[in-house]
Amino acid sequence: MFFPLLDRNPLKVIRYQAVTLALIALNVLIFLYTNYVLDEHARMGLFLSLGMVPAVISGKAVLADELHLVPALLTLLTSIFLHGGWMHLIGNMSFLWVFADNVEDSFGHLSFLLFYLVCGLVAALAHLALDPASRMPLIGASGAISGVIASYLLLFPRSQVISLFGFVPLKLPAMWLLGMWILFNLVFFLVAPASGGVAWVTHLAGFVTGLAITWPLRKRIRLRLARGQARRDRPHWDAARRAASTSPARPDKERRTS
Repeated sequence: MFFPLLDRNPLKVIRYQAVTLALIALNVLIFLYTNYVLDEHARMGLFLSLGMVPAVISGKAVLADELHLVPALLTLLTSIFLHGGWMHLIGNMSFLWVFADNVEDSFGHLSFLLFYLVCGLVAALAHLALDPASRMPLIGASGAISGVIASYLLLFPRSQVISLFGFVPLKLPAMWLLGMWILFNLVFFLVAPASGGVAWVTHLAGFVTGLAITWPLRKRIRLRLARGQARRDRPHWDAARRAASTSPARPDKERRTS
């Protein structure tokens, strides 16, 4: 497995990835609260209350009254912000940190937030459809982040990404790195759909959703990014032109002749 560290892909339209940073901060704060403020019993109760329990939504099980914090259908979204352990959190947040800023740049702040939530929602629904009788709560942002990965792969396949493989940092094009990621998930889904407590179907469903949303918008997005880059380049061009127009002319003897 690998952890992405950074990419060579500067923002072109927005100045700050406000939504991406807010999502990371929210996930980290919720994780710290659930793991270091709540005791184990309260923590598991919160996972049952706000995690997506397929059997509860499908009507095959009922939660205790004290666990009804939100309507069952709302847990399709609240589950996206819960994580079980440090590796679960760090793995998801590293992908969000590296890839989401450019996708937010491509869609705009509010549209990106909607994109992220829709990918997570569809991923949770896929898990529900695959195993509607499961009583184990689904938690984690993997489905939503898989949609981000798909969008990034479609829009920036040649961007260079530095990732940590074990303890070795390597720089690879996004198409190779994320291609390996989707192949890894596909193999595990086909061999063992729920191995190690990982809901592989959520990764694949989020990825397909990200592709389905981004594909019809790709030309509009590329035009948006090109215009944003042009606006950022223009001040430098204007400054250079003003400097050239105000610089003193060279004496005739110093001018080149042909």
